[in-house]
Amino acid sequence: MDRFELRRLDYSLTEDHVALQAAYKQFFTTHCDIETVRAAEGSGFDKNLWERLCAMGATTMALPESVGGDGATLVDLCLVAEEIGRSLAPVPWIDQVCATRLLESLGGLPADGADTADIVNGARLVAVDPHQDPVDGARLLPTGSVADELIVRDGDSVVRLSFGARPARVDNIGKLPMAWVDPADADSATVLARGPEALAKYQRALDEWRLLTASALVGLVEQTMTIAAEFAKTRYTLGVPIGTLQAISHPLANMAITVASGRNLAYRAGWFLDNEPDERPELAPSAFVFMAEEAAKAATMAVHIQGGLGVSAEAAATAYLVRARGWPLAGGDPGASACRIADLIAARETAHRAAN
Repeated sequence: MDRFELRRLDYSLTEDHVALQAAYKQFFTTHCDIETVRAAEGSGFDKNLWERLCAMGATTMALPESVGGDGATLVDLCLVAEEIGRSLAPVPWIDQVCATRLLESLGGLPADGADTADIVNGARLVAVDPHQDPVDGARLLPTGSVADELIVRDGDSVVRLSFGARPARVDNIGKLPMAWVDPADADSATVLARGPEALAKYQRALDEWRLLTASALVGLVEQTMTIAAEFAKTRYTLGVPIGTLQAISHPLANMAITVASGRNLAYRAGWFLDNEPDERPELAPSAFVFMAEEAAKAATMAVHIQGGLGVSAEAAATAYLVRARGWPLAGGDPGASACRIADLIAARETAHRAAN
């Protein structure tokens, strides 16, 4: 495939992409059933699953070969994120990937670093503060209760924090290992870089976090659609399957449209971030804002289709619903990303008019 075909609205995957997605789909099907997901809700983290995932190369794939990685593209990472969302995997893969990629871009992963290998291999957990707007003081971070190190903004600086004791987990609707973290309580704080270039790289990490979260929500919606559709095939009313009724079939069709639209937008955003990052910077936050809204709608409808069963605590559809609502809020209000999209488009249009 010509490398510019994706830009021309061709979102078909290569054979390598298909093989990659199939491998991770099989991995999560084997090692992360709904019972595994439920068992990890108390902590938001399954250490055994995380170690298995790291052994697959899921953390090293995202980094360049210079630090022991495999140099995967963002489209590759979107495929893995989809499978994480499909299975509701209780692992901080998105946070780890975005934080380590940011560390590498700022020179924080030297080849001879004492902890570089552990970070690259996932033995040492690193997370980034994903809030779109800078936060002063304590902040609620999605991986705060399990991360060994955190990357945050402090004014015009990007700072690496480490803590001797991890903060206590805060219960949350997304069932994440979330915790309040105050940089003032860190045992050590290292300034990685300062100035506009450092902040631009930090913004890139935030865009990647939102892009991969959007892809995870695509996988989540596709699985909720499958759950609802399989249920609709087995339930009858007036002698016909309920799936033949417009009140059921039309919402299921809307879910399929959401999956296709969100997936294509994510792939397009990933391609532009990798190849022409300054050309369409609004695509990654757009994918996030779109899926943040549509995932909650789709998961809610899946619960309604199952009726009383769907709203029961043990139903898989309920587990998908709470995460569809909680995951987009892990990085703060999605409205902040919507405002950023507006600012980017307004700035581009203003520049275009000034040039003409």
